[in-house]
Amino acid sequence: MKSLKTFLIVSCGMNHGAGFAPSVSISRRVLTKTYYLSTAKGPKAGAEKEKQNDAGKHCIPLQDIGLDDLPKVGGKTASLGEMIQQLTPLGVSVPGGFGVSSTAYDAVLDRFQLRERLALLMQNVDVNDLDDLADRGRQARLMIMNAGLPEEVSQQIEEAYDFLSQGCESRSCSVAVRSSATAEDLPTASFAGQQASFLNVVGKYSVCNAVLECLASVFTDRAIAYRVHNGFDHMAVKGAVSIQLMVRSDLASSGVAFTLDPDTGFRNAIVITGSYGLGESVVGGKVDPDEIQVFKPMIGKAEDPIIKRVIGRKQTQIIYTRGGSDKRTKTILTPDADASRPSFTDEDAKTIAEWADKIEKHYSKCHGHPTPMDIEWAKDGITGELFIVQARPETVRSAQKANLLQRTQVTEHDPRTVVQGNAIGSDAASGKARVIKDVSEISKMKPGEILVADMTDPDWVPGLRIASGVVTNRGGRTCHAAIVSRELGVPCIVGTKDATEKLL
Repeated sequence: MKSLKTFLIVSCGMNHGAGFAPSVSISRRVLTKTYYLSTAKGPKAGAEKEKQNDAGKHCIPLQDIGLDDLPKVGGKTASLGEMIQQLTPLGVSVPGGFGVSSTAYDAVLDRFQLRERLALLMQNVDVNDLDDLADRGRQARLMIMNAGLPEEVSQQIEEAYDFLSQGCESRSCSVAVRSSATAEDLPTASFAGQQASFLNVVGKYSVCNAVLECLASVFTDRAIAYRVHNGFDHMAVKGAVSIQLMVRSDLASSGVAFTLDPDTGFRNAIVITGSYGLGESVVGGKVDPDEIQVFKPMIGKAEDPIIKRVIGRKQTQIIYTRGGSDKRTKTILTPDADASRPSFTDEDAKTIAEWADKIEKHYSKCHGHPTPMDIEWAKDGITGELFIVQARPETVRSAQKANLLQRTQVTEHDPRTVVQGNAIGSDAASGKARVIKDVSEISKMKPGEILVADMTDPDWVPGLRIASGVVTNRGGRTCHAAIVSRELGVPCIVGTKDATEKLL
């Protein structure tokens, strides 16, 4: 292990009545478009009555959900429903689906005195003791998995999924099953990547199992630590789940869009990153993505509002598996010819930027103040359509004072450059380099060391919390390591290519 003396970063259509509108193989837009065709002329009181009738259900169609339902369905699901209701009429495409509310989580915890047992297990947890944290988290998740879903919950999920699958050629549609805890994707706390998500889930029994795993992931190590550091009561945060039709981005591309520059906080830029395949490649920092920046004031006014284009290495891509494999997705190498060209077009970027601008304006109006957004997008390789699959308030740069400038001065350092990559923020740190090849070794981290890894995902958060800096081989400005480092105020460099070898 070498001593890294200094670490310098320089900034840089059908009417189905009440219930679940089924998916179709032709276009995922039908879910939202037909809903509005069938309800646009109906009395508002009737819609309110339907929502009241749905209040006791564990599963609720996304189009019946809005931001006011956040305490019941969690931030992620509430945001999806809000966009379907309010932004689909403005041209923003969002895949349909349904939400599993926190009542399902309560029903699980009401079994076998699970609530009391979990509360006892979480008492006085020391999140700085990574071994103890991992042991308690493992026990909590196992307790929930062993308890299982009550029959009434699994039955409602199966019925909702069967309804959603009507119109699919196989009668079993592919869905994304994502955690949506009641304290997730808040304007002041993102909980980004703290709980589980599953892609390309097919079949009602697989969906039920994925839902249970999402509920259990309320007690992942990183979620427990996040709640402790941010003052959330473990038992007050409830699990909820969103089930959303998959976009076949495994045959095209996907990525992330910020409605401000995530490093400088510049409000007039929309930063879009993307790569081939499913979005986990970009979010998880598995690739160096393409990046396009759009000048926000010129959207809809200038023919080309793009002010910057960068082609990333796009080393790998995540696609669906075929045949009888137990795994739903797999990672393959990106052919050199594809890696050297853009994964999404300028026209795609303009559309994404236009939608992102509309989303930001809507959420700013809802919250009563400017609300920059962190958005995930996907392009369907079969239909060529673009979709917004997630949107959450950006919680780091938007919370900082606009008139505050911070400078860090390095007085002594070795001037030789060992590795270089993309700077996240503008700061400096020093410490010993701790190369971690696998997350299972994260307990070896000591406070004040600089974490050096190929890339990080949410499982690495406990280590990131005690690191003085982070260096990764792969990843772009919108990947997990970058987002969490900004939130924690930890200096970070991503996309160095070979830090784990040169700093070993």
